[in-house]
Amino acid sequence: MGRKGKKGKKGAFIMLMDFRLDTFLEVCRHMNFTKAAKALNITQPAVSQHIQYLEDYYGVELFAFEGKKMRLTDAGKMLYQAAITTKHDDIFLKERINALKKGKNKLIFGATLTIGEFVMAEHIKSYLELHPDTQVRMLIGNTKELLEKLSLGEIDFALVEGNFDKKDYDFIVYSQERYIAVCSKDYKFEKEPERLKDLLSERLIVRESGSGTRTILEKFLEARNLGIEDFKYVVEVGGMTAIKSLVEYGCGITFLYEAAVKKELENGVLREIKLKDFQVFHDFAFIWNKGSVFSERYRQICEMLSD
Repeated sequence: MGRKGKKGKKGAFIMLMDFRLDTFLEVCRHMNFTKAAKALNITQPAVSQHIQYLEDYYGVELFAFEGKKMRLTDAGKMLYQAAITTKHDDIFLKERINALKKGKNKLIFGATLTIGEFVMAEHIKSYLELHPDTQVRMLIGNTKELLEKLSLGEIDFALVEGNFDKKDYDFIVYSQERYIAVCSKDYKFEKEPERLKDLLSERLIVRESGSGTRTILEKFLEARNLGIEDFKYVVEVGGMTAIKSLVEYGCGITFLYEAAVKKELENGVLREIKLKDFQVFHDFAFIWNKGSVFSERYRQICEMLSD
């Protein structure tokens, strides 16, 4: 099929949401024709043919090369975003129709660790009280992992605490959360700290590098020409529950969202270390693929999960 006699652009794009765009997305994922061909179980010439077809169809180059390094052109980026959104909308629509036939609704989404473990339970409970027939699936991962799952259509939306490119997604600020320093109720300081620098002589218990909770602290420290390594001792722990337990046992101090230690603060197991120069707030964001035809539906879900 050539350019002659093609349908209207929107209709053509939906019609093309098949093997050619699947090939394009796979090439985008690997930035390599050979790897894309292997993943799709087709030949490399077939991959080249599919990409050439799309470039001829839209009249643009989708990829450019800098030496041997492959990258998307601006037109390629535009097509990638549209293809991702359309593919996911198609998956979402099929699931909604199947759920309707079976009389069951589905809610499939992702959340970063703090949000998933310490924020969502109460809101999911309220949602299920209103929609008891809904099958809920919440996947926990870091922001990068969840953005990938959005791109692959594995989740419908995500609640994240990490940074993301706001021009690539539609989003709503879900909540604004305090980020605080805490220690055990009986933790003994040589002198009660008043400022951040007063804590540098303590043992810091912190999440692994790359976690959203740690990144906030690192950026705050960096702005003051400090780093994690400026604490006298540092203990890295992968799980939030383990960090809270170690702090409760008096093994050191930590920094995390107030929402993650709400119960411990209320029960008096942990206490906030109130510092004059540490007032940090961070947005939790509700995000979905940009331009989705289901945007209004996602906004409604966000509102329901905020109650």
